[in-house]
Amino acid sequence: VQLQACGGGLVQAGGSLRLSCAASGSIFSISTMRWYRQAPGKQREYVARIDGAGTTQYADSVKSRFTISRDNAKNTGYLQMNSLKPEDTAVYYCNLLQPAASYWGQGTEVTVSS
Repeated sequence: VQLQACGGGLVQAGGSLRLSCAASGSIFSISTMRWYRQAPGKQREYVARIDGAGTTQYADSVKSRFTISRDNAKNTGYLQMNSLKPEDTAVYYCNLLQPAASYWGQGTEVTVSS
């Protein structure tokens, strides 16, 4: 399984970005997809998840601002990020979680200027 994340960039505070994560293989629809992020000098932290049934969960820091979704027909997951803050600046990673395996994408960089 390979994951390709894209959609990062430079945006002003208050702006929006939409990240995408395209997966190869046939396990996408039955996997939980998660987004993590890692800010400079900090540990990687959990952002959001969506399971195969579409149930979502968010870190408190992004709740009501970020929306995770998925399109199983396209093997692609999304992270819509609104009302971005400078503290959202990080490299964002998508992850596909199976009971016995976990796959990571290469990361896409998001920079939010104040």
